[in-house]
Amino acid sequence: MRYDKVIRNGMVIDGTRAPRFRSDIGIKDGVISKIGRIPLGQADEEIDATGLIVAPGFIDLHTHYDAQVFWDPYCTLSSWHGITSVAIGNCGFGFAPVRPEMRERSMLSMTRVEAIPLASMTAGMPWDWVTFPEFLDSVDRTPKAVNILPYVPIGPMLIWVLGFEDAKAGRRPTDAEHTELRRLLNEAMDAGGCGWSAQRMLPEGPASVQRDFDGTSMPTDVMHDDTCRALANVLRERNEGFMQMLMISGNNNRDQAFYEEMAEISGRPMIMNVVQAFDHRPEIHRRVLAWLRSCRERGIRVVGQGLTTDAGFAFTFEDWNLFDDSPAWRDATTGTLEERMFKLGDPSRRQALKEQLPKTATGPIQGIVITGPKLEKNRAWLDHTLALAGQKMGKDPVDVMLDIAVEERLETEFFASPPNGKIEYLKEIVDDPYVLFGLSDGGAHTKFLTAGRYPTETLCKVVREHGMISLEEAHWRLSALPAQVAGFQGRGVLVEGAPADIIVYDYQNLAVLPEEIVHDLPGGEWRRIQRARGYRYILVNGEVTIQDDQQTQTFSGVLLRHGGSSAAADGAVAQASGSARKSQPQAA
Repeated sequence: MRYDKVIRNGMVIDGTRAPRFRSDIGIKDGVISKIGRIPLGQADEEIDATGLIVAPGFIDLHTHYDAQVFWDPYCTLSSWHGITSVAIGNCGFGFAPVRPEMRERSMLSMTRVEAIPLASMTAGMPWDWVTFPEFLDSVDRTPKAVNILPYVPIGPMLIWVLGFEDAKAGRRPTDAEHTELRRLLNEAMDAGGCGWSAQRMLPEGPASVQRDFDGTSMPTDVMHDDTCRALANVLRERNEGFMQMLMISGNNNRDQAFYEEMAEISGRPMIMNVVQAFDHRPEIHRRVLAWLRSCRERGIRVVGQGLTTDAGFAFTFEDWNLFDDSPAWRDATTGTLEERMFKLGDPSRRQALKEQLPKTATGPIQGIVITGPKLEKNRAWLDHTLALAGQKMGKDPVDVMLDIAVEERLETEFFASPPNGKIEYLKEIVDDPYVLFGLSDGGAHTKFLTAGRYPTETLCKVVREHGMISLEEAHWRLSALPAQVAGFQGRGVLVEGAPADIIVYDYQNLAVLPEEIVHDLPGGEWRRIQRARGYRYILVNGEVTIQDDQQTQTFSGVLLRHGGSSAAADGAVAQASGSARKSQPQAA
Protein backbone atom coordinates (compact mmCIF):
# COMPACT_ATOMS: atom_id res chain seq x y z
CA MET A 1 0.00 0.00 0.00
CA ARG A 2 1.09 3.55 -0.66
CA TYR A 3 0.26 6.07 2.07
CA ASP A 4 -0.55 9.75 1.84
CA LYS A 5 1.57 10.36 4.92
CA VAL A 6 3.72 8.44 7.34
CA ILE A 7 4.46 9.77 10.81
CA ARG A 8 7.77 8.08 11.47
CA ASN A 9 9.57 6.94 14.61
CA GLY A 10 7.39 8.74 17.16
CA MET A 11 6.62 7.72 20.73
CA VAL A 12 2.99 6.70 20.37
CA ILE A 13 0.56 7.20 23.25
CA ASP A 14 -2.59 5.88 21.66
CA GLY A 15 -5.24 7.16 24.10
CA THR A 16 -6.34 3.69 25.24
CA ARG A 17 -4.19 3.77 28.42
CA ALA A 18 -1.91 1.13 26.88
CA PRO A 19 1.83 1.64 27.51
CA ARG A 20 3.59 3.96 25.07
CA PHE A 21 5.52 2.42 22.20
CA ARG A 22 7.76 3.62 19.38
CA SER A 23 6.15 3.18 15.97
CA ASP A 24 5.27 4.60 12.58
CA ILE A 25 1.73 5.56 11.59
CA GLY A 26 0.56 5.33 7.99
CA ILE A 27 -2.33 7.56 6.88
CA LYS A 28 -4.50 7.01 3.81
CA ASP A 29 -7.59 9.01 2.84
CA GLY A 30 -7.69 10.74 6.21
CA VAL A 31 -7.70 7.49 8.17
CA ILE A 32 -5.04 5.67 10.18
CA SER A 33 -4.30 2.77 7.87
CA LYS A 34 -1.32 1.12 9.56
CA ILE A 35 0.48 1.30 12.91
CA GLY A 36 3.83 -0.44 13.00
CA ARG A 37 7.10 -0.40 11.10
CA ILE A 38 6.51 0.98 7.61
CA PRO A 39 9.33 0.73 5.02
CA LEU A 40 10.77 3.92 3.60
CA GLY A 41 9.49 5.11 0.24
CA GLN A 42 5.87 4.12 0.74
CA ALA A 43 4.45 7.59 1.43
CA ASP A 44 3.90 10.80 -0.48
CA GLU A 45 4.88 12.75 2.64
CA GLU A 46 7.07 11.85 5.60
CA ILE A 47 6.73 13.43 9.05
CA ASP A 48 9.75 12.86 11.27
CA ALA A 49 8.54 12.39 14.86
CA THR A 50 11.87 11.28 16.33
CA GLY A 51 12.01 12.41 19.97
CA LEU A 52 8.38 13.54 19.88
CA ILE A 53 5.12 12.30 21.39
CA VAL A 54 2.43 11.15 18.93
CA ALA A 55 -1.07 11.09 20.44
CA PRO A 56 -4.75 11.48 19.53
CA GLY A 57 -6.04 15.03 19.13
CA PHE A 58 -7.82 16.41 22.16
CA ILE A 59 -11.61 16.69 22.36
CA ASP A 60 -13.20 19.74 23.97
CA LEU A 61 -16.77 19.14 25.10
CA HIS A 62 -17.57 22.62 26.39
CA THR A 63 -17.28 25.41 23.84
CA HIS A 64 -19.36 28.26 22.47
CA TYR A 65 -17.92 28.47 18.95
CA ASP A 66 -21.44 28.55 17.44
CA ALA A 67 -20.75 32.07 16.15
CA GLN A 68 -16.95 32.15 15.96
CA VAL A 69 -16.68 29.15 13.64
CA PHE A 70 -18.07 31.35 10.86
CA TRP A 71 -15.15 33.81 11.02
CA ASP A 72 -12.44 31.65 12.58
CA PRO A 73 -12.16 28.21 10.96
CA TYR A 74 -9.52 27.25 13.55
CA CYS A 75 -11.82 27.92 16.52
CA THR A 76 -8.96 29.47 18.42
CA LEU A 77 -7.75 29.24 21.19
CA SER A 78 -8.72 25.56 21.11
CA SER A 79 -6.92 24.39 17.97
CA TRP A 80 -3.64 26.04 19.05
CA HIS A 81 -3.62 23.73 22.06
CA GLY A 82 -4.01 20.41 20.28
CA ILE A 83 -7.79 20.23 20.18
CA THR A 84 -9.00 18.64 16.96
CA SER A 85 -12.73 18.25 17.78
CA VAL A 86 -15.13 20.46 19.71
CA ALA A 87 -18.75 20.30 20.84
CA ILE A 88 -20.81 23.44 20.25
CA GLY A 89 -24.26 24.44 21.49
CA ASN A 90 -23.45 24.07 25.20
CA CYS A 91 -25.60 25.34 28.08
CA GLY A 92 -28.71 25.56 25.91
CA PHE A 93 -27.32 28.57 24.02
CA GLY A 94 -27.32 28.79 20.24
CA PHE A 95 -28.71 30.44 17.15
CA ALA A 96 -31.26 27.99 15.77
CA PRO A 97 -34.11 27.76 15.32
CA VAL A 98 -34.38 31.56 15.17
CA ARG A 99 -36.88 33.53 13.12
CA PRO A 100 -35.33 36.37 11.08
CA GLU A 101 -36.96 39.07 13.19
CA MET A 102 -35.36 37.57 16.34
CA ARG A 103 -31.79 37.39 15.05
CA GLU A 104 -30.58 40.59 16.70
CA ARG A 105 -32.19 39.64 20.01
CA SER A 106 -30.60 36.20 19.93
CA MET A 107 -27.18 37.78 19.42
CA LEU A 108 -27.82 40.29 22.19
CA SER A 109 -28.53 37.38 24.54
CA MET A 110 -24.95 36.16 24.07
CA THR A 111 -23.30 39.49 24.85
CA ARG A 112 -23.51 39.10 28.61
CA VAL A 113 -24.10 35.44 29.39
CA GLU A 114 -21.08 34.41 27.28
CA ALA A 115 -19.57 37.87 26.68
CA ILE A 116 -19.35 37.52 22.89
CA PRO A 117 -19.11 40.97 21.24
CA LEU A 118 -22.26 41.98 19.38
CA ALA A 119 -20.26 43.74 16.66
CA SER A 120 -18.38 40.52 15.91
CA MET A 121 -21.53 38.42 15.67
CA THR A 122 -23.27 41.02 13.52
CA ALA A 123 -20.35 41.26 11.10
CA GLY A 124 -19.25 37.63 11.17
CA MET A 125 -22.37 35.45 11.07
CA PRO A 126 -24.00 34.69 7.69
CA TRP A 127 -27.48 34.01 9.09
CA ASP A 128 -28.32 31.89 6.07
CA TRP A 129 -30.59 29.64 8.15
CA VAL A 130 -33.77 29.67 10.17
CA THR A 131 -34.18 26.07 11.38
CA PHE A 132 -31.64 23.91 13.19
CA PRO A 133 -31.14 21.58 10.20
CA GLU A 134 -30.42 24.66 8.07
CA PHE A 135 -27.94 25.89 10.70
CA LEU A 136 -26.10 22.55 10.48
CA ASP A 137 -26.00 22.86 6.71
CA SER A 138 -24.41 26.29 7.10
CA VAL A 139 -21.78 24.94 9.52
CA ASP A 140 -21.18 22.07 7.10
CA ARG A 141 -20.48 24.52 4.26
CA THR A 142 -18.17 26.66 6.37
CA PRO A 143 -14.40 26.01 6.16
CA LYS A 144 -13.23 24.33 9.37
CA ALA A 145 -9.84 23.33 10.74
CA VAL A 146 -11.45 21.33 13.58
CA ASN A 147 -14.27 18.83 13.71
CA ILE A 148 -17.58 20.14 15.06
CA LEU A 149 -20.05 18.03 17.03
CA PRO A 150 -23.38 19.84 17.59
CA TYR A 151 -25.53 19.77 20.67
CA VAL A 152 -29.12 20.89 20.18
CA PRO A 153 -29.47 23.97 22.42
CA ILE A 154 -32.84 24.17 24.13
CA GLY A 155 -33.02 27.96 24.63
CA PRO A 156 -33.91 28.85 21.01
CA MET A 157 -36.44 26.01 20.88
CA LEU A 158 -38.28 27.36 23.92
CA ILE A 159 -38.51 30.83 22.36
CA TRP A 160 -39.64 29.35 19.02
CA VAL A 161 -42.47 27.33 20.60
CA LEU A 162 -43.57 29.43 23.60
CA GLY A 163 -42.82 32.88 22.28
CA PHE A 164 -40.19 35.17 23.73
CA GLU A 165 -42.10 36.55 26.70
CA ASP A 166 -43.50 33.22 27.89
CA ALA A 167 -40.15 31.46 27.46
CA LYS A 168 -38.45 34.14 29.54
CA ALA A 169 -41.20 33.90 32.15
CA GLY A 170 -40.79 30.15 32.51
CA ARG A 171 -44.37 29.26 31.60
CA ARG A 172 -45.00 25.51 31.60
CA PRO A 173 -45.63 24.37 28.03
CA THR A 174 -49.01 22.89 27.21
CA ASP A 175 -49.19 19.27 26.11
CA ALA A 176 -49.35 20.46 22.49
CA GLU A 177 -46.28 22.66 23.00
CA HIS A 178 -44.37 19.79 24.58
CA THR A 179 -45.26 17.72 21.53
CA GLU A 180 -43.86 20.46 19.31
CA LEU A 181 -40.65 20.71 21.39
CA ARG A 182 -40.21 16.97 21.06
CA ARG A 183 -40.78 17.22 17.32
CA LEU A 184 -38.16 19.95 16.99
CA LEU A 185 -35.62 17.92 18.97
CA ASN A 186 -36.27 14.87 16.82
CA GLU A 187 -35.94 16.99 13.68
CA ALA A 188 -32.66 18.44 14.93
CA MET A 189 -31.26 15.04 15.83
CA ASP A 190 -32.41 13.56 12.53
CA ALA A 191 -30.30 16.27 10.90
CA GLY A 192 -27.25 15.38 12.96
CA GLY A 193 -27.64 16.85 16.45
CA CYS A 194 -26.03 14.71 19.12
CA GLY A 195 -28.20 15.42 22.14
CA TRP A 196 -29.39 18.48 24.02
CA SER A 197 -28.05 21.03 26.45
CA ALA A 198 -29.41 23.47 29.02
CA GLN A 199 -28.19 25.92 31.64
CA ARG A 200 -30.46 25.84 34.69
CA MET A 201 -29.10 28.47 37.05
CA LEU A 202 -32.41 29.01 38.78
CA PRO A 203 -33.03 32.69 39.58
CA GLU A 204 -33.27 32.02 43.31
CA GLY A 205 -30.01 30.06 43.26
CA PRO A 206 -26.76 31.25 44.83
CA ALA A 207 -24.76 31.16 41.61
CA SER A 208 -26.97 32.64 38.93
CA VAL A 209 -24.00 34.40 37.35
CA GLN A 210 -24.81 33.90 33.67
CA ARG A 211 -27.62 36.21 32.63
CA ASP A 212 -29.19 37.77 29.57
CA PHE A 213 -27.85 41.14 28.42
CA ASP A 214 -30.46 42.97 30.49
CA GLY A 215 -29.79 40.99 33.66
CA THR A 216 -32.82 38.71 33.33
CA SER A 217 -32.69 34.93 33.40
CA MET A 218 -32.07 32.87 30.30
CA PRO A 219 -35.06 30.81 29.07
CA THR A 220 -33.50 27.49 30.09
CA ASP A 221 -32.89 28.82 33.61
CA VAL A 222 -36.63 28.98 34.19
CA MET A 223 -37.78 26.11 31.97
CA HIS A 224 -40.15 23.67 33.63
CA ASP A 225 -38.79 20.37 34.93
CA ASP A 226 -41.44 18.58 32.87
CA THR A 227 -39.85 20.00 29.72
CA CYS A 228 -36.54 18.38 30.64
CA ARG A 229 -38.36 15.12 31.24
CA ALA A 230 -40.07 15.32 27.85
CA LEU A 231 -36.74 15.94 26.10
CA ALA A 232 -35.00 13.15 28.03
CA ASN A 233 -37.71 10.81 26.82
CA VAL A 234 -36.84 11.72 23.22
CA LEU A 235 -33.33 10.36 23.79
CA ARG A 236 -34.80 7.27 25.44
CA GLU A 237 -37.04 6.59 22.45
CA ARG A 238 -34.18 7.15 20.00
CA ASN A 239 -31.67 5.32 22.23
CA GLU A 240 -29.04 7.83 21.18
CA GLY A 241 -27.54 11.14 22.14
CA PHE A 242 -26.40 12.65 25.38
CA MET A 243 -27.16 15.66 27.57
CA GLN A 244 -25.14 18.52 29.04
CA MET A 245 -26.57 20.51 31.89
CA LEU A 246 -25.33 23.15 34.30
CA MET A 247 -27.74 23.23 37.21
CA ILE A 248 -27.45 25.32 40.36
CA SER A 249 -30.55 26.00 42.44
CA GLY A 250 -29.17 26.29 45.95
CA ASN A 251 -30.45 22.82 46.85
CA ASN A 252 -27.62 20.38 46.12
CA ASN A 253 -29.67 17.29 46.91
CA ARG A 254 -32.43 18.41 44.57
CA ASP A 255 -29.98 19.20 41.79
CA GLN A 256 -28.18 15.88 42.09
CA ALA A 257 -31.45 13.97 42.16
CA PHE A 258 -32.55 15.77 38.98
CA TYR A 259 -29.32 14.93 37.15
CA GLU A 260 -29.88 11.31 38.12
CA GLU A 261 -33.51 11.45 36.99
CA MET A 262 -32.51 12.77 33.56
CA ALA A 263 -29.92 10.01 33.14
CA GLU A 264 -32.38 7.36 34.31
CA ILE A 265 -35.23 8.53 32.07
CA SER A 266 -33.05 8.77 28.97
CA GLY A 267 -30.67 5.90 29.62
CA ARG A 268 -28.05 8.18 28.06
CA PRO A 269 -24.99 9.99 29.46
CA MET A 270 -25.53 13.24 31.33
CA ILE A 271 -22.55 15.61 31.48
CA MET A 272 -22.77 17.50 34.74
CA ASN A 273 -21.14 20.93 34.92
CA VAL A 274 -19.09 21.67 36.81
CA VAL A 275 -16.77 19.97 39.32
CA GLN A 276 -14.84 22.88 40.79
CA ALA A 277 -12.62 23.25 43.82
CA PHE A 278 -13.02 26.32 46.00
CA ASP A 279 -9.96 27.02 48.13
CA HIS A 280 -12.06 28.20 51.06
CA ARG A 281 -14.62 25.37 50.88
CA PRO A 282 -13.08 22.03 49.87
CA GLU A 283 -16.13 20.17 51.11
CA ILE A 284 -17.97 21.30 47.95
CA HIS A 285 -15.88 19.41 45.39
CA ARG A 286 -15.41 16.47 47.77
CA ARG A 287 -19.16 16.09 48.14
CA VAL A 288 -19.62 16.24 44.34
CA LEU A 289 -16.88 13.65 43.74
CA ALA A 290 -18.44 11.31 46.28
CA TRP A 291 -21.83 11.68 44.59
CA LEU A 292 -20.34 10.97 41.13
CA ARG A 293 -18.70 7.81 42.49
CA SER A 294 -22.07 6.80 43.90
CA CYS A 295 -23.69 7.32 40.50
CA ARG A 296 -21.11 5.04 38.88
CA GLU A 297 -21.58 2.37 41.53
CA ARG A 298 -25.35 2.45 40.93
CA GLY A 299 -24.96 2.41 37.14
CA ILE A 300 -26.34 5.92 36.64
CA ARG A 301 -24.65 7.64 33.70
CA VAL A 302 -23.80 11.02 35.18
CA VAL A 303 -20.29 12.21 34.27
CA GLY A 304 -18.73 15.27 35.87
CA GLN A 305 -16.71 17.82 33.93
CA GLY A 306 -13.96 19.36 36.02
CA LEU A 307 -12.60 22.90 35.98
CA THR A 308 -8.94 21.91 35.76
CA THR A 309 -7.45 25.17 34.52
CA ASP A 310 -6.28 27.94 36.82
CA ALA A 311 -6.83 30.69 34.24
CA GLY A 312 -7.82 33.85 36.09
CA PHE A 313 -9.97 36.74 34.94
CA ALA A 314 -8.52 39.96 33.57
CA PHE A 315 -11.42 42.37 33.26
CA THR A 316 -12.78 45.88 33.16
CA PHE A 317 -16.27 46.99 34.08
CA GLU A 318 -16.85 47.81 30.40
CA ASP A 319 -17.52 44.10 29.81
CA TRP A 320 -17.50 42.21 33.13
CA ASN A 321 -20.60 40.20 33.97
CA LEU A 322 -19.53 37.46 36.38
CA PHE A 323 -20.75 39.26 39.50
CA ASP A 324 -24.34 38.56 38.47
CA ASP A 325 -24.97 36.24 41.40
CA SER A 326 -25.40 39.43 43.48
CA PRO A 327 -28.61 41.37 42.70
CA ALA A 328 -27.00 44.68 43.69
CA TRP A 329 -23.99 44.16 41.43
CA ARG A 330 -26.13 42.78 38.61
CA ASP A 331 -28.30 45.88 38.62
CA ALA A 332 -25.31 48.23 38.82
CA THR A 333 -23.49 46.61 35.90
CA THR A 334 -26.33 46.54 33.37
CA GLY A 335 -27.31 49.34 31.03
CA THR A 336 -25.42 51.79 28.87
CA LEU A 337 -21.92 52.95 29.75
CA GLU A 338 -23.26 56.19 31.22
CA GLU A 339 -25.92 54.36 33.22
CA ARG A 340 -23.38 51.91 34.64
CA MET A 341 -20.96 54.71 35.52
CA PHE A 342 -23.73 56.52 37.37
CA LYS A 343 -24.88 53.42 39.27
CA LEU A 344 -21.38 52.24 40.20
CA GLY A 345 -20.52 55.75 41.36
CA ASP A 346 -23.79 56.33 43.24
CA PRO A 347 -23.02 56.67 46.99
CA SER A 348 -26.53 55.48 47.87
CA ARG A 349 -25.79 52.09 46.28
CA ARG A 350 -22.44 51.45 47.90
CA GLN A 351 -23.71 49.89 51.12
CA ALA A 352 -25.72 47.28 49.22
CA LEU A 353 -22.71 46.56 46.99
CA LYS A 354 -20.58 46.02 50.09
CA GLU A 355 -23.15 43.81 51.76
CA GLN A 356 -23.90 41.72 48.65
CA LEU A 357 -20.38 40.80 47.65
CA PRO A 358 -20.28 38.31 44.75
CA LYS A 359 -19.22 34.81 45.75
CA THR A 360 -18.88 32.49 42.78
CA ALA A 361 -16.75 33.60 39.85
CA THR A 362 -13.70 34.76 41.75
CA GLY A 363 -12.23 34.53 45.20
CA PRO A 364 -12.81 37.21 47.83
CA ILE A 365 -13.16 40.62 46.22
CA GLN A 366 -10.44 41.97 48.52
CA GLY A 367 -7.87 39.88 46.65
CA ILE A 368 -8.60 41.41 43.23
CA VAL A 369 -5.52 43.16 41.86
CA ILE A 370 -5.40 46.56 40.13
CA THR A 371 -3.42 45.71 36.99
CA GLY A 372 -4.29 48.50 34.55
CA PRO A 373 -4.93 51.97 35.99
CA LYS A 374 -5.29 54.52 33.19
CA LEU A 375 -4.74 57.87 34.92
CA GLU A 376 -1.31 58.92 36.10
CA LYS A 377 -2.69 59.75 39.55
CA ASN A 378 -3.81 56.13 39.94
CA ARG A 379 -0.55 54.49 38.82
CA ALA A 380 0.57 54.36 42.45
CA TRP A 381 -1.92 51.53 42.95
CA LEU A 382 -0.59 49.34 40.13
CA ASP A 383 -0.32 45.68 41.24
CA HIS A 384 -1.96 46.43 44.59
CA THR A 385 -4.75 44.21 45.82
CA LEU A 386 -7.92 46.08 46.64
CA ALA A 387 -7.34 45.19 50.29
CA LEU A 388 -3.82 46.66 50.33
CA ALA A 389 -4.83 49.78 48.40
CA GLY A 390 -7.78 50.21 50.73
CA GLN A 391 -5.54 49.90 53.76
CA LYS A 392 -3.24 52.61 52.43
CA MET A 393 -6.12 54.88 51.40
CA GLY A 394 -8.23 54.26 54.47
CA LYS A 395 -11.11 53.09 52.26
CA ASP A 396 -13.21 50.00 51.84
CA PRO A 397 -11.91 47.76 48.99
CA VAL A 398 -15.22 48.14 47.15
CA ASP A 399 -14.87 51.91 47.24
CA VAL A 400 -11.28 51.62 45.99
CA MET A 401 -12.30 49.53 43.00
CA LEU A 402 -15.38 51.48 41.98
CA ASP A 403 -13.99 54.95 42.60
CA ILE A 404 -11.03 54.24 40.32
CA ALA A 405 -13.17 52.46 37.73
CA VAL A 406 -15.73 55.26 37.49
CA GLU A 407 -13.03 57.93 37.39
CA GLU A 408 -11.45 56.09 34.45
CA ARG A 409 -14.75 55.54 32.58
CA LEU A 410 -14.77 51.83 33.48
CA GLU A 411 -11.52 51.23 31.54
CA THR A 412 -9.43 50.25 34.59
CA GLU A 413 -8.16 46.70 34.30
CA PHE A 414 -8.36 44.35 37.28
CA PHE A 415 -7.24 40.75 37.74
CA ALA A 416 -9.17 38.19 39.78
CA SER A 417 -7.41 34.97 40.63
CA PRO A 418 -9.65 31.91 40.30
CA PRO A 419 -11.02 30.45 43.54
CA ASN A 420 -9.46 27.06 42.72
CA GLY A 421 -5.76 27.76 43.20
CA LYS A 422 -4.70 25.04 45.65
CA ILE A 423 -2.78 22.30 43.91
CA GLU A 424 -3.80 19.68 46.47
CA TYR A 425 -7.47 20.27 45.64
CA LEU A 426 -6.79 20.06 41.92
CA LYS A 427 -5.16 16.69 42.58
CA GLU A 428 -8.31 15.45 44.31
CA ILE A 429 -10.29 16.21 41.14
CA VAL A 430 -7.63 14.76 38.85
CA ASP A 431 -7.45 11.60 40.98
CA ASP A 432 -11.02 10.71 40.02
CA PRO A 433 -10.34 8.81 36.77
CA TYR A 434 -13.72 9.63 35.22
CA VAL A 435 -13.90 13.38 35.69
CA LEU A 436 -13.66 15.06 32.28
CA PHE A 437 -10.95 17.70 31.95
CA GLY A 438 -11.79 21.26 30.89
CA LEU A 439 -13.67 23.39 30.69
CA SER A 440 -12.58 25.85 28.06
CA ASP A 441 -15.72 27.91 27.29
CA GLY A 442 -13.98 28.39 23.93
CA GLY A 443 -15.43 31.28 21.96
CA ALA A 444 -16.94 32.90 25.06
CA HIS A 445 -15.73 35.44 27.63
CA THR A 446 -13.25 36.54 25.00
CA LYS A 447 -12.16 39.71 26.80
CA PHE A 448 -11.31 38.18 30.15
CA LEU A 449 -10.73 34.42 29.97
CA THR A 450 -8.19 32.17 28.20
CA ALA A 451 -9.23 28.74 29.50
CA GLY A 452 -8.88 27.18 26.03
CA ARG A 453 -5.28 26.52 27.05
CA TYR A 454 -6.35 23.67 29.36
CA PRO A 455 -4.97 20.67 27.37
CA THR A 456 -1.47 22.15 27.19
CA GLU A 457 -1.77 23.25 30.81
CA THR A 458 -2.72 19.70 31.78
CA LEU A 459 0.34 18.17 30.14
CA CYS A 460 2.69 20.82 31.53
CA LYS A 461 1.30 21.25 35.02
CA VAL A 462 -0.61 18.10 35.96
CA VAL A 463 1.74 15.62 34.30
CA ARG A 464 5.20 17.12 33.80
CA GLU A 465 5.46 19.46 36.78
CA HIS A 466 3.49 17.64 39.47
CA GLY A 467 3.40 14.05 38.21
CA MET A 468 -0.22 13.55 39.27
CA ILE A 469 -0.94 11.12 36.45
CA SER A 470 0.99 9.49 33.61
CA LEU A 471 0.95 10.70 30.02
CA GLU A 472 -0.99 7.56 29.14
CA GLU A 473 -3.72 8.48 31.64
CA ALA A 474 -3.69 12.15 30.60
CA HIS A 475 -4.25 11.36 26.93
CA TRP A 476 -7.08 8.98 27.76
CA ARG A 477 -8.71 11.70 29.85
CA LEU A 478 -8.18 14.41 27.22
CA SER A 479 -9.24 12.38 24.17
CA ALA A 480 -10.75 8.93 24.54
CA LEU A 481 -12.94 9.56 27.59
CA PRO A 482 -14.69 12.66 26.20
CA ALA A 483 -15.07 10.91 22.85
CA GLN A 484 -16.78 7.95 24.50
CA VAL A 485 -19.08 10.06 26.66
CA ALA A 486 -20.19 12.37 23.86
CA GLY A 487 -20.46 9.89 21.01
CA PHE A 488 -17.54 10.98 18.80
CA GLN A 489 -17.55 7.84 16.70
CA GLY A 490 -14.09 6.34 16.21
CA ARG A 491 -12.22 9.38 17.54
CA GLY A 492 -10.04 9.95 20.58
CA VAL A 493 -7.68 7.00 20.03
CA LEU A 494 -4.92 6.06 17.62
CA VAL A 495 -5.96 2.70 16.23
CA GLU A 496 -6.10 1.35 12.70
CA GLY A 497 -9.29 2.49 10.99
CA ALA A 498 -9.72 5.61 13.14
CA PRO A 499 -9.82 9.12 11.67
CA ALA A 500 -6.31 10.58 11.64
CA ASP A 501 -6.79 13.31 14.26
CA ILE A 502 -3.24 13.35 15.59
CA ILE A 503 -0.94 15.66 17.56
CA VAL A 504 2.86 15.45 17.43
CA TYR A 505 4.53 17.47 20.16
CA ASP A 506 7.77 18.15 22.01
CA TYR A 507 6.94 17.14 25.56
CA GLN A 508 9.90 18.77 27.29
CA ASN A 509 9.43 22.10 25.53
CA LEU A 510 5.65 22.22 25.54
CA ALA A 511 4.40 25.47 27.06
CA VAL A 512 1.49 27.88 27.41
CA LEU A 513 2.69 31.27 26.19
CA PRO A 514 1.93 34.58 27.94
CA GLU A 515 -1.37 36.34 27.47
CA GLU A 516 -1.77 38.73 24.54
CA ILE A 517 -4.44 41.15 23.38
CA VAL A 518 -5.19 40.85 19.67
CA HIS A 519 -7.57 42.82 17.46
CA ASP A 520 -8.62 40.00 15.16
CA LEU A 521 -12.38 39.76 15.64
CA PRO A 522 -14.92 41.01 13.11
CA GLY A 523 -16.46 44.40 13.78
CA GLY A 524 -13.15 45.83 15.00
CA GLU A 525 -13.34 43.94 18.31
CA TRP A 526 -10.44 42.52 20.36
CA ARG A 527 -9.86 39.56 22.62
CA ARG A 528 -7.35 37.99 25.01
CA ILE A 529 -5.45 34.94 23.83
CA GLN A 530 -2.76 32.53 24.95
CA ARG A 531 -0.91 30.55 22.33
CA ALA A 532 1.04 27.32 22.75
CA ARG A 533 4.61 26.29 22.02
CA GLY A 534 5.73 22.76 21.21
CA TYR A 535 3.09 21.37 18.82
CA ARG A 536 5.21 20.34 15.86
CA TYR A 537 2.28 18.94 13.88
CA ILE A 538 -1.48 18.82 14.37
CA LEU A 539 -3.45 16.74 11.90
CA VAL A 540 -7.22 16.79 11.45
CA ASN A 541 -8.58 13.97 9.30
CA GLY A 542 -5.09 13.32 8.00
CA GLU A 543 -4.26 16.88 6.93
CA VAL A 544 -1.69 19.08 8.70
CA THR A 545 -3.61 22.07 10.09
CA ILE A 546 -0.82 23.36 12.34
CA GLN A 547 2.94 22.98 11.86
CA ASP A 548 5.47 24.33 14.34
CA ASP A 549 2.66 26.11 16.18
CA GLN A 550 1.58 27.99 13.04
CA GLN A 551 -1.69 27.59 11.14
CA THR A 552 -1.27 26.11 7.66
CA GLN A 553 -4.66 27.42 6.48
CA THR A 554 -5.82 23.89 5.81
CA PHE A 555 -9.50 23.38 6.58
CA SER A 556 -9.90 19.61 6.89
CA GLY A 557 -12.39 19.59 9.74
CA VAL A 558 -15.87 18.14 9.28
CA LEU A 559 -19.28 18.53 10.85
CA LEU A 560 -19.82 15.36 12.86
CA ARG A 561 -23.50 14.74 12.32
CA HIS A 562 -24.66 12.01 14.72
CA GLY A 563 -21.12 11.96 16.13
CA GLY A 564 -19.62 11.08 12.78
CA SER A 565 -20.33 8.45 10.18
CA SER A 566 -17.91 5.66 9.43
CA ALA A 567 -14.25 6.54 9.91
CA ALA A 568 -13.50 5.87 6.25
CA ALA A 569 -16.31 8.12 5.06
CA ASP A 570 -15.31 10.91 7.42
CA GLY A 571 -11.71 10.61 6.30
CA ALA A 572 -12.58 10.76 2.62
CA VAL A 573 -14.82 13.78 3.13
CA ALA A 574 -12.15 15.52 5.19
CA GLN A 575 -9.42 14.83 2.64
CA ALA A 576 -11.49 16.25 -0.18
CA SER A 577 -12.46 19.19 1.99
CA GLY A 578 -8.89 19.88 3.01
CA SER A 579 -7.56 19.71 -0.53
CA ALA A 580 -10.26 21.97 -1.90
CA ARG A 581 -10.01 24.55 0.85
CA LYS A 582 -6.31 24.74 1.60
CA SER A 583 -5.76 27.88 -0.42
CA GLN A 584 -9.00 29.54 0.65
CA PRO A 585 -8.29 32.57 2.85
CA GLN A 586 -9.47 32.56 6.44
CA ALA A 587 -12.57 34.60 7.15
CA ALA A 588 -11.83 38.08 8.41
